[in-house]
Formats: sequence, structure tokens, C-alpha cells
Amino acid sequence: AVQLKKSDYDKYDYLIAMEERNRKNMLRILGGDLEGKVSLLLDYAERHGDIADPWYTGDFEETYRDVYEGCTALLEALEK
Repeated sequence: AVQLKKSDYDKYDYLIAMEERNRKNMLRILGGDLEGKVSLLLDYAERHGDIADPWYTGDFEETYRDVYEGCTALLEALEK
């Protein structure tokens, strides 16, 4: 992993966070989101929300299911 930089906004089409706290920090670092590039992974799924960090919850299976669901939905959105 690398630290997000303001210049990354111009380099990438999608900047995806796992939870709202991270999304807000990304927006702070980037100075906003005029082009709508910043989102939560589960924004692409039929449900929205945070992906729980298994370090704190201990539930790696739930996190895996959420990440899988979000990535599958993202792939479907990219294919359209």
C-alpha cells in the first residue's frame, strides 16, 4: 500500500474506500471530488455501507463476503 496523494486524483479514474471514515480522509487529502471519482466499494453493490475491518471484528468471513460482493458489483459496472 502507498499513501494517497493529491496528485493521484488526476492519475486514476476510481478511488475506492472501504469505509466512510477513509472516504472522508481521502476527500480531505484530495481537496474534494469534483469529478465523482471517490466512492465506497459497497456503493457499487445493491447495498451501501462500510466494510468492517476484521482486525477489530474478528470476522474475516464477513469481510471477505463484503469485499467479494463489492468487487463483483464494481466489475459489472466497469463492463457496462
